[in-house]
Amino acid sequence: MKMQRIAEVMLFMAGVALGLCAAHTGKVNKHKPWIETSYHGVITENTDIVLLDPPLVALDKDAPVPYAGEICAFKIHGVEAPFEAVVLNGTSGEGQLRARGLVDCELQKEYTFIIQAHDCGAGPGGTGGKKSHKAVVHIQVNDVNEFSPVFREGQYHAAVTEGKIYDSILQVEATDLDCSPQYSQICNYQITTGNTPFAIDRNGNIRNTEKLSFDKQRQYEVLVTAFDCGQKRSSESVAVHIDVKPVCKPGWQGWNKRVDYEPGTGSKQLFPKMHLETCGGPLSSVRTTVELQTSHIGKGCDRETYSEKSLQKLCGASSGSTDLLPGPSTSTNWTASLLTDSGRDSDLIFRFDGRQAAKIPDQVVPQNLTDQFTIATWMKHGPSPGVRAEKETLLCNSDKTEMNRHHYSLYVHNCRLVFLLRRDFTQVDTFRPAEFHWKLEQICDKEWHYYVINVEFPVVTLYVDGVTYDPYLVTDDWPIHPSQIDVQLTVGACWQGGEVTKPRFTQYFRGSLSGLTIRPGKIESQKVISCLQACKEGLDINSLESLSKGIKFHFNPAQSILVMEGEDLENMNAALRKVSYINSRQFPTPGIRRLHISTSVQCFGEDTCVSISDIDAVVMVLQPSEPRITMTGADRLTRPAADLSGPTGLALFQDLHIISTTLPRTVKKVCVCEEVIHNLDYCDMLVLGEELRPELESLQLKRSALLGKHLDATNSTSGMSIYGVDSMSNYEQVIRQVRYYNWHPAQIPDRKFRLTCSELNGRYTSNEFTLEVSGLDNHTDIPNFQYRYQAGEHINHMVVPPQYMQVVHHPAMIHNMYPTHSSVPSAATVVIVICIAALVGVVVLGIYRIHLTHQQEGRSSDTSKEGELDWDDSALTITVNPMEVKGTAEERGEARN
Repeated sequence: MKMQRIAEVMLFMAGVALGLCAAHTGKVNKHKPWIETSYHGVITENTDIVLLDPPLVALDKDAPVPYAGEICAFKIHGVEAPFEAVVLNGTSGEGQLRARGLVDCELQKEYTFIIQAHDCGAGPGGTGGKKSHKAVVHIQVNDVNEFSPVFREGQYHAAVTEGKIYDSILQVEATDLDCSPQYSQICNYQITTGNTPFAIDRNGNIRNTEKLSFDKQRQYEVLVTAFDCGQKRSSESVAVHIDVKPVCKPGWQGWNKRVDYEPGTGSKQLFPKMHLETCGGPLSSVRTTVELQTSHIGKGCDRETYSEKSLQKLCGASSGSTDLLPGPSTSTNWTASLLTDSGRDSDLIFRFDGRQAAKIPDQVVPQNLTDQFTIATWMKHGPSPGVRAEKETLLCNSDKTEMNRHHYSLYVHNCRLVFLLRRDFTQVDTFRPAEFHWKLEQICDKEWHYYVINVEFPVVTLYVDGVTYDPYLVTDDWPIHPSQIDVQLTVGACWQGGEVTKPRFTQYFRGSLSGLTIRPGKIESQKVISCLQACKEGLDINSLESLSKGIKFHFNPAQSILVMEGEDLENMNAALRKVSYINSRQFPTPGIRRLHISTSVQCFGEDTCVSISDIDAVVMVLQPSEPRITMTGADRLTRPAADLSGPTGLALFQDLHIISTTLPRTVKKVCVCEEVIHNLDYCDMLVLGEELRPELESLQLKRSALLGKHLDATNSTSGMSIYGVDSMSNYEQVIRQVRYYNWHPAQIPDRKFRLTCSELNGRYTSNEFTLEVSGLDNHTDIPNFQYRYQAGEHINHMVVPPQYMQVVHHPAMIHNMYPTHSSVPSAATVVIVICIAALVGVVVLGIYRIHLTHQQEGRSSDTSKEGELDWDDSALTITVNPMEVKGTAEERGEARN
């Protein structure tokens, strides 16, 4: 107790002594504040309070002395840190570190600066204040997940080959602008498109979960989203396009299976985007063959379907040919029993099945086959059945009775074409060439070909589709001894009239024929032959001048096959893109034309390295706009009788106009017609009612009207036919010059004529234009035959009797054009009639000159108008033959068929 008391006293004494000492010396703030040497703090972005470890506390040994033992401030030194330190309690020394504004982790993640504590000094003014040592403060900014993942690309594309499973097709990648690893890293990807054969892993690698098929689906589009490690999802998904490519198969790509061709558009490219895929193999050469297959069109391709006569005149062929296979009609009845196939764009085709044949009438058979003549025909023939095929006769001239000698014949035997020509003994009496043999693939390929045999005895030349072939075998024989036996010309078989019990046909032909003609005395030139068989459709090359010099190409004569060869693949691709189809017909045959493309490729050091599959396509020739041929003019003429019987006659169709219009295919209800220019191939002027009576009336046309035109004409009591391929304007000019004469108008006061015209052998026909002619009473009676014997040309070619005249069969005209019977006058009758006619002509001429002076004053104004045509009386064509009855169309038919 005593000791404790002593201690307290001593302590008090010490304090007093200390106070006295301090007062004596004048020092109150003796110590500096003390803080930690370093601090570590954390602040969350977008907040202002920093959490320090350890807490910010300053100590001062001067405590509890006022001011000297208190903390007045914390000061930050160094870089411009966005922080400030405040004193929370000066006595305890507690402080707080906080941001002067919002901090952004994405701008700066950490801060380091210096901090010091300051006491309050010796008094209220803060004089004599002390500061602590410097402490290092490290601040880390904590991230907030404020940003969504964003993909690096706006969309992704990839291509895969069908039939394969890929570990990774492509990798998508997203980023996050947050600063911390937790929020800035992408932890997951997800495909949001359902039912797709694809999956994605955490790294963004997309793979397929099943084998893909190019035929099933050629492209996929999947949507992918991303998640950061804070599970924040991307605001927008990204589209991934995956193309499926077929397994690389070498071949042509980029071509269309169908190409539409609009008639009249010229040349059209067939493969404008085609290219050859070789799968990267190095090539040394490429050879491609393009074949246009048109065997199903007409006679092998789209050709002009005019009649044989019209086509021959158009091509400049020699006149005088005889058509042995005309269309069946009353006057050409020998073809009536044959099978025809005339449904192919007006082509007349005869089919022989080994049971049909035709005898050519003796009046039609060409006579006087000299050392020069031509046989021409279209033929389609295949291999004959059986091991030893029999002869198949196209044309045969053999003995009609008693014997079985073949004078000349054309036949097929074992796919060889044989021409037999046995000369008469009176012409030659030595061993001479008699059989000419050709062995050609075309004879049995079941395709249409045009065969022409030019005979310049002893040389015989064969043309097939315009190409010359010499016989591989020629056999000799003795001439045929002369006899009085008549011969029989047949088509489709050979006539065996002798050495058998019953005459019959033998050696039947199996195939198709068309346009079988014989032209005696002349042979055809190769130019004419090429024209007669020329195709109007074929392959072509656009901009031939721009074709690379490294490309070699070759067409066959018909331009249905094109072969191209080159070493550079790109040049070959460019060349094939220039291949086009062309059809020069104004009205082509519509329908399909097939295309076949075959290719062979060679590599360096190898014969073949890549196999290129053949491809097949079609050209669809669209239906052309059909022409409407319209004829207009006066449909009734009333003239004085003097005009009908005058020297110039009556121009029937002086104001005739022929036009043609087409109705566009797209117009169905509204008629928007456009006038078109095209050719005609015949016009018929038929007499309606009773046929012309030659002793009283006739139709006349001067030969000069046809000069410079591709036209000809026939005339008979049934009317007149003008035929040949020529323009509508030329037909107008010629028809306007046809004149009608009536020497006894009182007996035949009225006449009706019907005019019809055709294009393409009847494929398109005009309206039926009917004209009625009436004669007014004429007090001057003109003798019947006053004009019938003036000098001049007339177009009444009575080559054969009317019942055998060759005519194109037009059903609408047959009743008027083809009479049911006719008689053939004898030679004696002809002589007598000519003599009488000559005598009557002299008398008539005298009467005419006397009467002419009286008649000139009484002509009507209409007659004067017709005189303005400058009619040349000296060249007037007058019909003289009184036997000229019936068969106008028959005579024209001979020329047209």
